[in-house]
Amino acid sequence: MEILEAFDLTGSLRGAAELVGCDHKTVGHWVRARDAAGGGLPVSVRPRPRVDAFAAKIDEWVARSRGKVRADVCHERLVAMGYQGSERTTRRAVAAAKRRWRAEHGRRTRPWVVEPGLWMQWDYGDGPEIDGRKTVLFCAWLAWSRFRVVIPLWDRSMPSVVMALDRALRGFGGAPTYALTDNEKTVSVDHIAGIAVRNPKIVSIARHYGLSIATCVPADPESKGGSEATVRIAKADLVPTEHNLRAAYGSFAELEDACQVFCDKVNAREHRVTRRAPAVMLAEERTRLHRLPAVPHTMAFGQTRRVSWQSTISVGGALYSVPSSLVDERVWARVDGSELVVVFTDSVEGPREVCRHALTTPGSPSIRDEHYPPRPAGALERRPMARSADEQAFLAIGPAAEGWLVAAAAAGTTRLRRKVAEAVALAKIHGDAAVDDALRAAADAGRFADGDLAAILRHRDGAEVIVFPARASEQASLQRSTAAWEGFGA
Repeated sequence: MEILEAFDLTGSLRGAAELVGCDHKTVGHWVRARDAAGGGLPVSVRPRPRVDAFAAKIDEWVARSRGKVRADVCHERLVAMGYQGSERTTRRAVAAAKRRWRAEHGRRTRPWVVEPGLWMQWDYGDGPEIDGRKTVLFCAWLAWSRFRVVIPLWDRSMPSVVMALDRALRGFGGAPTYALTDNEKTVSVDHIAGIAVRNPKIVSIARHYGLSIATCVPADPESKGGSEATVRIAKADLVPTEHNLRAAYGSFAELEDACQVFCDKVNAREHRVTRRAPAVMLAEERTRLHRLPAVPHTMAFGQTRRVSWQSTISVGGALYSVPSSLVDERVWARVDGSELVVVFTDSVEGPREVCRHALTTPGSPSIRDEHYPPRPAGALERRPMARSADEQAFLAIGPAAEGWLVAAAAAGTTRLRRKVAEAVALAKIHGDAAVDDALRAAADAGRFADGDLAAILRHRDGAEVIVFPARASEQASLQRSTAAWEGFGA
C-alpha cells in the first residue's frame, strides 16, 4: 500500500521509489499488477515455498552424516517429501545446519607446539606423467623448522620408500626422534582394536636410522596437516597444469632438477608462521637431530653387482647397461614386476635409482645409448683431421675439401699429397671460394687425375690457370726400350 500511495502522490516511478526507499522497478511491478487486476489491491501470488518446515529433517541428516551430507542429496530428498523451493535455498539451509552441528560437535584442538629435532612427517602425492608413466612425489618436512624435501619416485614400493627416506634424512642433516606418516602397507600391515600393526621391514629400517615410526588415524588428514600442505604446494608447482603453465617433463632427470629448484625456493623464503626462512631454522635444529649412519640401509634394494669396465651388470645371465660414471662401483639390482631396478648408494647423497630396464634374456643385452658418452667416429664415419700445416691449409679451403679428400682416398688416387699441395697453391691465386667449388665438382664427378682441378677452374672462370707440371707416366716415356738387345749374345 505504501508503494502504491507514493506512486499516486508523485505519479512517477522513480519519485515513488525515492519516497518509499525501494527500487523503481519494484514500484512498476506493483503498479502493473494493480492495473491488471482492474483496480484495487492486486491478488497475492502463491507464497514462496520455505524450507523452515523441513529444518528438523535437515538437522537430522546432518547429524547422521556427522556434518558430511551434500546439499544436493538433501534437496532430492526434500523434493520427494513435497518441498517446492529452489536448490539454492536448500544449500543455504544445509550450510547453516552444518555450522550449527560443528559448533556443538566439531573438533576442538589446541595448537601443536613442536620441539626442535623431535618430529618429521612424510606423505605422497601424484606426480606428473613421464613418457606415459605416472610418478610419485615423496614429500617430507621437519615440523619445527618447516624445512621441506620433495623427491620424485616411480612407485611406492618398499625399496623406493627406503631410498626416499634416506635421501630426506640426509637432506635434513640428521634424524629426528619420531616420523609421522599415513597408514600405507609399507608401514602398517593391519589394525587391531585401533592399534596399527607395523610392517617388520619398516621397523628394521627405522632402527637403522634411530627413528620411531608413528602413523596418523586412518582417514584423518588433520593429524598430519603439515605434510598434506607440503604435498598440495608441491603438486601446484611441479605438476604441469593450466594454472602454472609448466611444460611436460622430457625425462625423470628433469623432474628431479625441478624438485630441487622447488625445495631451494620454498626453504629460502620466509615462512608465514615462523617469520623465518626454514633453511635458517634448520641450522639450529640440526644440533638436536641424531647422527645418521654412514652406510644407507640396503635391505630392500636386492642383490649387489659390480659394474664392469663396459658399464654393464649381469643379472640372471643377461647384461644390462648402467651409467658409465659408475664403472667399477657396486650397485644394487632387484626385479620389480617386469622391470629390473638398479640403485646406487653413497654416504653423501644416499641411495638413488639410476636406471630401469625391461627384463631380458641371456644373449639379448639391454643397452641404452644415454648411459655412455658420445662414441668416437667409426670406420664409416671418420672425418679428416689435420696433422701438418699443409693438411690444415687444405682443409681450411672449405667444407668441400673434406669431401674431396675422402672421395679421392677411397678411389685410390695416386700422388694425393701432391694434389693437396696443388689445391692449396690454387686457393692462394684464385681464392678459397672458387677452389672449394671446384673441389666439390671434382668429387661429384670423380675426377682426381693430374690437372683435373685446374681444368675445372679454367672452365668455370674462363681465365688462364697455371697448371703444375705433371710427371710423365711409364706409358708415355721417352726412354729407349731394351727391345734392340733381344738377340744379343745369341
